Amino acid sequence: MEKEKAFPAVSFAEFEPTSYEAWKKEAVDSLKGGDFDKKLKTPTYEGITLEPIYTKADVEKINMAESFPGAADFLRSTTASGYLAEPWAIAQAVRHVCPKEANKQILHELEKGADAVNVKIGAGGTEVKNAEDMKALFAGVDLSAARLHVSCDCAAGTLKLMEEAGLDLKAMRGMVGADPVGTLAATGKLCVSLSDAYDSLAEAVKFAAEKAPGLRTVLVDGNVYANGGASAVDEVAACLSTAALYMEELMKRGVSADAAAGSIRIAYSLGANFFMEIAKLRASRVVFAQMAGAFGADKEAQKIDVFAKTSEFTQTVYDPYVNILRATTQAFSGVVGGVNAMEVLPLDAAIGAPDDTTKRIARNIQVMLQEEFNLLEPIDPAGGSWYVETLTAEVAKAVWEKFQKLEAEGGIVAALKAGALQAEIAKTLESRFANLAKRSDRAVGNNMYANMTEKKLEREPLKVAPACDKPAVETVAPIEAHRWTERFEELRAKTEKYEAETGKTVDIFLANMGPIPQHKARADFACGFFEVGHFNMLRNDGFKTVEEAAKAAVDSGAPVAVICSTDATYPELVPPLAKAIKAARPEMTVMLAGAPAPEFKQSYLDAGVDEFIHVKANCYDILSNIQRARGIR
Repeated sequence: MEKEKAFPAVSFAEFEPTSYEAWKKEAVDSLKGGDFDKKLKTPTYEGITLEPIYTKADVEKINMAESFPGAADFLRSTTASGYLAEPWAIAQAVRHVCPKEANKQILHELEKGADAVNVKIGAGGTEVKNAEDMKALFAGVDLSAARLHVSCDCAAGTLKLMEEAGLDLKAMRGMVGADPVGTLAATGKLCVSLSDAYDSLAEAVKFAAEKAPGLRTVLVDGNVYANGGASAVDEVAACLSTAALYMEELMKRGVSADAAAGSIRIAYSLGANFFMEIAKLRASRVVFAQMAGAFGADKEAQKIDVFAKTSEFTQTVYDPYVNILRATTQAFSGVVGGVNAMEVLPLDAAIGAPDDTTKRIARNIQVMLQEEFNLLEPIDPAGGSWYVETLTAEVAKAVWEKFQKLEAEGGIVAALKAGALQAEIAKTLESRFANLAKRSDRAVGNNMYANMTEKKLEREPLKVAPACDKPAVETVAPIEAHRWTERFEELRAKTEKYEAETGKTVDIFLANMGPIPQHKARADFACGFFEVGHFNMLRNDGFKTVEEAAKAAVDSGAPVAVICSTDATYPELVPPLAKAIKAARPEMTVMLAGAPAPEFKQSYLDAGVDEFIHVKANCYDILSNIQRARGIR
């Protein structure tokens, strides 16, 4: 047999090594006077600034880069084999008030590719009043094969009903758990005292240790904070503080540190910042292990168990099919980050009860990630990335600092009762809304690239069990759930309602000056700017003279005219055109497409220009003002 020839060594001698300083000089030169930090460094809601480029020198500053899967702080994975031994659980949510109807959905999900039961029992989920209801809910489910993610108001009571219903508790794996602090944060109240809630958690842990050893029974739900607009750091820090509280209270009630840490499952939301979410999940493994270890838990108990759900906060009502893309990238970040179980939201989840098609699409996103994209390997695919390793270290540091701050101020409950956590999350939420309003953050189909011909999807309301109607024992200001595009959706809905009721449109006249190549770029920008409010654009191929443009604008009857041309022609065209329009129709709003040159801005204002629309303009405020002027409320 002929001996195999060895591949020749690859030499990079022909390439001269490039330093960071040399790269930066080239970047600065290409900016042509632009500020390097402002142009190329990206601030985040987490308070972490993303660098334009990362190098080997960045990871040499941290001690995380050389750990191994399943070892030490579990940065890379809680097991040495990652998903090769056990893939993440595909846990699509089932929500129906009726146990029998919910059971049909569970069996359908399991038949079509899911391998876990994800159901909420109690408020916001399935109404289970007795053992017969519980038996109906799980009828035909192979509990030795399907893992569980069952959230409930009282884990101890739910487990006892499961036992009474004759379910095989010892075969169960996954979680049947409650999160009283999360419920308090989300709803603003608890119908039992926190002390009684902790007693119930301890009872559930002890019950499971004896009769259902494969189950975790304590849930820490980060979606409460993420849906309020929290940053990734605030979400993880709040969860870590809640987990520490539960460990402390469980240990006071006779539960060992190992059993307490091993009983916890943390649920996270997977947001829109792809790499931040990967770093968040990786950092969570590190900080949870550090926290649990501080309580005396052994290495096995220090392994975090993570359930992730694609973001409710970033779902949109308009152009909802883009939600498929959002959910896919978010799910991908969850897989790369290393979750234990995951739920992908259907594209119409923000509208109402998802239909069979949208649930199938959502489920198949996970099936494809496992079966077609082969994402069960490698272990920790982001490992070794100079960017992700550095970002993970920064997130872990920021989370630990925020966690220590929370603990120093009395912990998660104290922060909620004082309103401090709510205020911090609300501040981040307003930052998100402000960036969407100025379109520095972009939501396709909502504050950018609106589809004017779109017909909104209609869905039946989701049928779920009502909230507890007993008097509140514990109260705080709730962290209300939001969606990032809700203000733009409300804006557009107002216009649509106005048109439906009056038969009139909100017209915007484009005062396009010169031939098409001269005005097209600004006219296209203006159309995109106003169409997010469902305003009707009165287009044209351009006007040769100021007089023609002014007459057409006035004759259009539109409440707003937008002058579109180039910076070079504006000094000559804008003052006479704005004056002519205002002279004929003083009430007409005149806008200019493009940021004005500082030396000409005042002359444009003096001529009658009321507003400037450009990439840094507040789109939401400008469109809202137009609506109010038209009497649209």
